[in-house]
Amino acid sequence: MLLKKLAILSLFILGFELSAAPIKHLIQMSNPQSHYFEVTTTLDVSKENAKYIDLKMAAWTPGSYLIREFARNVEQVSATANGNSLPINKISKNTWRISIVPGMKKVQVNYLVYAFELSVRTSYLDDVHGYINPANMLMYVAKWAKGPQELEIIPHKDFKKVSTALKNVSGFKYIAKDLDELFDSPIEIGNHKVWDFKVNNIPHQIAFFGQTKVDSVKFIADVTKMAQEAQNVVGTHPCDHYLFIIHNIQRGTGGLEHLYSTTCSVSRTAYETPGGYQGVINLLAHEYFHLWNVKRIRPIALGPFDYEQENYTHNLWFSEGITSYYAEVINLRTKMVSSDAYLIDLGKDISSVENTPGASVESAASASWDAWIKYYRPNENSRNSSVSYYDKGSLLGGILNMWIIQKTAGAKCLDDVFKLLYANYYLKQGRGFTDAELENAFSTVAGTSAAGFFKDHIYGIKTPDYTGIFAKFGYTWTDANLSKSIPYAGLSVLNNRITSIFKAGPAFIAGLNVGDEIVQVNQTDFVGLDKLMADKKVGDLLTFKVKRDGLERSFELKVTQTPLKAFEVKSVDNPTDSQLMLRKKWLSL
Repeated sequence: MLLKKLAILSLFILGFELSAAPIKHLIQMSNPQSHYFEVTTTLDVSKENAKYIDLKMAAWTPGSYLIREFARNVEQVSATANGNSLPINKISKNTWRISIVPGMKKVQVNYLVYAFELSVRTSYLDDVHGYINPANMLMYVAKWAKGPQELEIIPHKDFKKVSTALKNVSGFKYIAKDLDELFDSPIEIGNHKVWDFKVNNIPHQIAFFGQTKVDSVKFIADVTKMAQEAQNVVGTHPCDHYLFIIHNIQRGTGGLEHLYSTTCSVSRTAYETPGGYQGVINLLAHEYFHLWNVKRIRPIALGPFDYEQENYTHNLWFSEGITSYYAEVINLRTKMVSSDAYLIDLGKDISSVENTPGASVESAASASWDAWIKYYRPNENSRNSSVSYYDKGSLLGGILNMWIIQKTAGAKCLDDVFKLLYANYYLKQGRGFTDAELENAFSTVAGTSAAGFFKDHIYGIKTPDYTGIFAKFGYTWTDANLSKSIPYAGLSVLNNRITSIFKAGPAFIAGLNVGDEIVQVNQTDFVGLDKLMADKKVGDLLTFKVKRDGLERSFELKVTQTPLKAFEVKSVDNPTDSQLMLRKKWLSL
């Protein structure tokens, strides 16, 4: 009897949510090869006192920090009420205004959305499948953003499956508690494989699109192991269900995190090699860890969202970069990656950042703030003027972890910062953290002020003391290139055309430009940079004949010793007990 009453109560609550939703969307795809989704948005205006109501399209989607102007894909917008056409006027780049008259109850707005960009940030439709990011598919009413939103999908007759993390009502009908949840719930439509499994008794699902050669049993086991280890960082799981949407295509485009799901796009052949397979697991680990870092533990600017404007924060180095760091840590802790392999990759990762000229120009905080204008819009000078908040953030996450472990004699680590932020700001206060609160969390966990570190390395561009840091853990820190004579020209070339020039390098000093077509070097036909430099020595002079703007020009370049680093992390011969203790905490030995 109790179960029956609970079931009735649940149906009553669900029915109330549906009836209370003032905005309802219907998505159809009657002609998928056209790449058009057909959308009908129904508005309940019976309680509106205003003379008009505005519908908007988002300009960006959370997790991808670029204004993408999704309204550009919207066509043939029309409105009706009681079967009669209504005037609907576009009053800004992403806003449509409908006049309301007394007695009007429901307004139906119809529009087409062109979807032919298959990435994790956009929407896509063809005769094989459909993929929807609701932020770039559905119009919304800003003042209704905190209320329930209803969605129904009518798949094309050849598509049999719909996968999404939204709460299912019946069939392909769904309900979101608010606009943020609706926009944070991607949808895969088609005939993809669906694999169900549990992580600590929490239902998980993989919607697997595309043809691959993958051992599904091993893959699911490895994903389960990864997800269990990810949960161990904070110690509790925020979801009662979770969905991985995986697109297996010719060339993968990365991943995007969501509140109860993720979409990951990978190369279909990646599963066939050990390195490619580990890359897939690493990508899934990154997106999965976002369940905590950014979706719950977040900078205060990242939610509730303003979908029309940039949402600025100094802390993408933390939200994205340290998530990249934890993807590697999680795989280290599951033993999918050995500690030796981890240390080799660590040296390469730090070398990559320190070999980027922009790392000495732009701080991690500045890179985060300027993500909106720089990260997704790189040009030929980006490497010289900026640094990736992913790469630098990952590096800083590792250094901060070692700093905490050393300061607390192994009692604490970076995990404890996440536990503190999760408990204090997500669970207790239901909000994000400020810049000062993030810094204070590191100070609290380490038992000493993090102000100096943040000033020098987060807001500043000072290079960390790698030698001193690694020495405390019983490792040497060396540059393998120091003992070698390595010729350096300071440029990159693709198909005989210069694609990048390194600031202050030989090509930069010589006056060569990105875009120059190399015709000859030292009066010999140019056959590629690797072949050119194979027998060159430091101090050699090279005369480049290039075509620039259709005219031939010559430039003299002097080969120098490479400034690029090749860092290596190696254990000392006889580490002390103290070093071994810190190392055990750091590498989960």
